[in-house]
Amino acid sequence: MELSSQAKDKPAVRIRDDFWDFYMNLVRDTVIPYQWDALNDRIADASPSYAIQNFRIAAGLAEGEFGGMIFQDSDVAKWLEAVGYSLASHPDPGLEQTADEVIDLIAAAQREDGYLNTYFTLKEPGKEWTNLQEAHELYCAGHMMEAAVAYYEGTGKRKLLEVMCRFADYIDSVFGPGPGQIRGYDGHQEIELALVKLYRVTGEERYLRLSCFFIDARGEQPSFFTEEWEKRGRFSYWAQKKTAASDLSYWQAHEPVRLQTAAVGHAVRAVYMYTAMADLARLAGDGPLLEACRRLWHNTTARQMYITGGIGSTHHGEAFSFDYDLPNDTVYAETCASIGLIFFANRMLLLEPRSEYADVLERALYNNVIGSMSRDGKHYFYVNPLEVWPEASQKNPGRHHVKAVRQKWFGCSCCPPNVARLLASLNDYIYTVSEQTNTVYTHLFIGSEAQLDLACGTVKLTQESRLPWEGTVRFKVFPPAAASEFTLALRIPDWCNGEAALSINGSAVTYEMQHGYAAVTRNWAEGDEVEWKLGLEARLIGAKPEIRANAGKAAIQRGPIVYCLEQADNGSPLTAVTIARDAELDARYEAELLGGAVVLESKGQAEDGAAWEDAPYRPLDSLPQVKNVRLTAVPYYLWGNRGQGEMTVWIRTTEGQG
Repeated sequence: MELSSQAKDKPAVRIRDDFWDFYMNLVRDTVIPYQWDALNDRIADASPSYAIQNFRIAAGLAEGEFGGMIFQDSDVAKWLEAVGYSLASHPDPGLEQTADEVIDLIAAAQREDGYLNTYFTLKEPGKEWTNLQEAHELYCAGHMMEAAVAYYEGTGKRKLLEVMCRFADYIDSVFGPGPGQIRGYDGHQEIELALVKLYRVTGEERYLRLSCFFIDARGEQPSFFTEEWEKRGRFSYWAQKKTAASDLSYWQAHEPVRLQTAAVGHAVRAVYMYTAMADLARLAGDGPLLEACRRLWHNTTARQMYITGGIGSTHHGEAFSFDYDLPNDTVYAETCASIGLIFFANRMLLLEPRSEYADVLERALYNNVIGSMSRDGKHYFYVNPLEVWPEASQKNPGRHHVKAVRQKWFGCSCCPPNVARLLASLNDYIYTVSEQTNTVYTHLFIGSEAQLDLACGTVKLTQESRLPWEGTVRFKVFPPAAASEFTLALRIPDWCNGEAALSINGSAVTYEMQHGYAAVTRNWAEGDEVEWKLGLEARLIGAKPEIRANAGKAAIQRGPIVYCLEQADNGSPLTAVTIARDAELDARYEAELLGGAVVLESKGQAEDGAAWEDAPYRPLDSLPQVKNVRLTAVPYYLWGNRGQGEMTVWIRTTEGQG
């Protein structure tokens, strides 16, 4: 595989936005401190983490045994990564000192040869690299590499970066196609994309080659996982007994990645791998790898994605099931999976700017991801359902994974620190640039200040956005010279129905369509003002007939926001409610609703449950008359913040006057 030169630095962007400032401040002021307490087991009535204590024991500063999941180190890594991003935009000496002390712990826990993993250091020394399929060693290493890069870029401090370069050098000596090396890969993909980040900041091509090796080796036959399973006596760590041979598709190891056509297996592992594949396709100019990325993107988003941007429909293995199997009530849609989908979308935008990638990125961000965290920043969903019946969650074993209220923490708590690190790095997802075409691509409409390096020099942009509640976005342009020619490309979102008007300095202008972007090339002058007006109409959305769970139902969307009905506004049961297919949706801004949001109201109907008395079934011609009701829909990301109750995204529809 031919490798490119070291990647360029990321655009410098600082968010200043009426909607997103809340989340930036929440992560900095509440989420990071709260999660630090959780990692130190200080949250009352919450599942213990053990994560920091494991490092203290491994560093020789405390006594005890390893606690928590086998991959518990990764929670510390993701927390540190979020801290690195936060410090880059908001220096905080106290937080930085705390992070430095954690890094000292990590360095002290590292072995002389560079190996770093508290589980194998404390619980199973000597068994390193003997159960790659299940033990998450390279997964933990990858998350710590990402933390090292973020902390170095945020603070300029190299200690954790040097620790992880030593570990990467050691891993490079252990794995590969050479004599005596392990021709294997991890059961949970992560290190592949992390090594690309490590390469970006160090320029060390061995790290990129190692990432290529892990991607290329996956799916080779005979299977590495099968051979490893035989060597350990067919014993499974998770089952704690001998097991039958596993379905390799669960680990996306059933065939070489360039031949894969459908998203299968564990959803988070899949999209982390696709992210790395897109990185390597771009850096190596690998056409077959790019084609595989396109196929897998299409299958994931066109056939296996929820309207909220959730992926992974079954709790059995936290996995994809099959095309169009998207149940709303037993859904999984793990928060980490949507975050991984955002990573994948971001890398595809770097490969080829197409609006479809940014549309999905935005959908997952505004709905599944921020909806997974409470407004107080201290409670989280691991699973993100589209329909909730609290009693079923409590009493039906098939729905125990679907929680009606967010939790303080989890024994497997991968999602909360993942949310923190994504939101803390949100500035990295707003723009990309093409030096080759001298183009600035705007993917997300989030108020911000940006410095973007093009071939013509550094362009400065300020963006003022009224989204998601109003469809007006304004830019002010500061080119590198008094008059410089470059292209500004603005995404035309799928939700605006083609209603997109552009004006510069008060005069309407036409634009060129480029793969879903409105592109304007001109000699820009300092202070040029651009206004981008997007249609923002609330609409009822239908589902393809193959999505059987939504037959005869509609969802509501306005701009990037998907809406839902809650029991708090509409009573119970929500399954009794219907909405006309031609219903008018009235929008009003409600400043007092959980920080302020646009609420949608419509005429609807509801069955009179009381009239059924005790009869569970009745002839259709004797059913009680329905009653007219006023339906209230709130943004999906806000659901569950007003107490426990029913919720549904998809509503039964009727023909007739709305």
